Amino acid sequence: MAVRIRMKRMGRKHRPFYRVCIMDSRAPRDGQAIEEVGTYDPMVTDKSQRVKLNLERVDYWLSVGAQPSENVATLIKKLKTNSFGTAKAPAPLTPPKAPPEPEPEAPEASAEATEGESSEAADAPAEETAQE
Repeated sequence: MAVRIRMKRMGRKHRPFYRVCIMDSRAPRDGQAIEEVGTYDPMVTDKSQRVKLNLERVDYWLSVGAQPSENVATLIKKLKTNSFGTAKAPAPLTPPKAPPEPEPEAPEASAEATEGESSEAADAPAEETAQE
């Protein structure tokens, strides 16, 4: 009988929880286990608290020829070396951007400038007549 150390999915939709089990390789994923040796909860924020394994039993099953799946082998390696890394901080919340303010239209600005120039021009002849 080929024995594997693999994960059995528990939990509900969008909230996974896994049991690390010793199983016959021909058994279905969520089928009957020979022995349960730990748990893995990927939803825990502290990465060092996600995995709980009975390493004595895992070492025993490895010594008698059980083969770990790729994911379980990674979990065992991280647990033995205590190298879990750090969880990324969530992205900071930013306020929504305000819509850009419309720029003043060019014709209004030129109209004001021409009005100012025309009033100065109108004042100039009056001053000239007063000086005479």
